[in-house]
Amino acid sequence: MLLTSEHLERAIEELARLPGTGRKSAQRLAMHLLKQDEKQVRKLAQALIDLKTSIKHCSICFNITDEDPCPICRSAKRNKGTICVVEDIRDVYAIEKTNEFHGRYHVLGGVISPLEDIGPNDIRVKELLIRIQSEDEDVQEIILALNPDAEGEATSYYIHKLLKPYEVKITRIAHGIPMGTELEYIDEATLTRAFNGRSPF
Repeated sequence: MLLTSEHLERAIEELARLPGTGRKSAQRLAMHLLKQDEKQVRKLAQALIDLKTSIKHCSICFNITDEDPCPICRSAKRNKGTICVVEDIRDVYAIEKTNEFHGRYHVLGGVISPLEDIGPNDIRVKELLIRIQSEDEDVQEIILALNPDAEGEATSYYIHKLLKPYEVKITRIAHGIPMGTELEYIDEATLTRAFNGRSPF
């Protein structure tokens, strides 16, 4: 195939590197951008550059932020005594969308995974201990909100064991059956957790 434009081909190649974007989708995106006016494309390019150069990690919770500390850690309306421990920044976004949690977060940046050679020292467990020991934080409850898979369970167990000597309440989010799902399609592990985590009606 004879290329009509090297610039277009390079744009397609770069867009195709994005997760979930195949070559055809990348080609459609490149063609769409080509039709946009230059001002709009420059705004997109600048937003991507700012994304890479201006975002940092909060020095308290390790969520992403434009300013350190992040707005959640700075907010006087948030409950300082409750920390929700999550694996990834995407989990913070998911929980925040519910408007149900009014405490603060601690982003581990991963989970313990011996198969991938990730141990407790490779995630932010030490930083969590520092927060619990800090008088400024006055932590009363730690909520473990890690994924209910083998790595998430192992990490939750490790953190739970580590925090036992401290006077802090340790809870975890409930794992169970999603709304609108029929029981016959639920796997055994999820059903078992749902029964073990049942609550009064």
